[in-house]
Amino acid sequence: MQELIAGVEKLMFDLERDVEHQRGALLLPFPGMDKSGASVCEFFLRGLCAKGLMCPFRHISGEKTVVCKHWLRGLCKRGDLCEFLHEYDMSKMPECYFYSKFGECSNRECPFLHIDPASRIKDCPWYDRGFCKQGPLCKYKHTRRVMCVNYLAGFCPEGPKCKFMQ
Repeated sequence: MQELIAGVEKLMFDLERDVEHQRGALLLPFPGMDKSGASVCEFFLRGLCAKGLMCPFRHISGEKTVVCKHWLRGLCKRGDLCEFLHEYDMSKMPECYFYSKFGECSNRECPFLHIDPASRIKDCPWYDRGFCKQGPLCKYKHTRRVMCVNYLAGFCPEGPKCKFMQ
């Protein structure tokens, strides 16, 4: 039966070539449009993509540590040029505005991070050195620490890993 049908293995249609070379791709509504549904451009990763903003695939560069709050609402216009992450990653979500401002959030399914405002207060550099003239009115945190007995004697074998103050 194979002898009766012409060899079509080497036959390639113009449409297949156009798709392979990404020819005829429509212009994006605006340069750098968010292409979060598209895969990452393999040519860009190797430094070979010449299409730039016209490429239908994503061009990702650098380590992005926080999810873009505008992308979460579908409003980010920076696209691949955005310095924030365009992926849903719970460990990299931005902080919840209501929890940071008012100390509570009424949304039970809030996707944002709820960071305790008290944990943000930095240690008082003066208190850490021994004395803070502001006392209890200081805006920084005064954390009482126990001095390392070994360090006071002259040498602590734990070094910077010691759980006591040095």
